Amino acid sequence: MTPNADIASMIEVLQDHLALAREGKLRSVAVVSVSADGAAIGTQWSCQNADITGLIGKLTVLTHDMMAARK
Repeated sequence: MTPNADIASMIEVLQDHLALAREGKLRSVAVVSVSADGAAIGTQWSCQNADITGLIGKLTVLTHDMMAARK
């Protein structure tokens, strides 16, 4: 993918999730963000209390996978 295609893909995913949230079809959202240079990773989530443990676990696995891919 080209940088422009990568950016368009990210925007499309976010727009899809925003539409689902507006329709009340989501109960939890987790976002993992990595800076363009790969130096910074941030995670944010919004969820029902019962979802927090599962989301943290999934984000932890994803973060480890992303860190391994950087090497």
